[in-house]
Amino acid sequence: MISSGVEVKINRLESIVEQIGEAVLSTTETIERLADRLENLSCQVEAQGKQLQQQGYQIFALCDAVQSLAESQDDSLQKLAQLTQTLDKLTSLIQGLDEC
Repeated sequence: MISSGVEVKINRLESIVEQIGEAVLSTTETIERLADRLENLSCQVEAQGKQLQQQGYQIFALCDAVQSLAESQDDSLQKLAQLTQTLDKLTSLIQGLDEC
């Protein structure tokens, strides 16, 4: 009788140890899957960071190009204003000659 009681306790302990082992294995597998997912997310974030940096460079280059274009347009407008004044003077001169 005593030995059967000890045997039942040993069986229960073996069952508990087996359940703990299964829980540890399951937890380890879950942690490994989470680590893989975290690594994938980290790679994605790094790639997105690089894309964002590239887009920043492109925006900077675009702003520089727009500024150059605006300066060029300003120069063109000044030259066009001078040309308009010159044409106005020539027109006045020609009209003055026609009146004589």
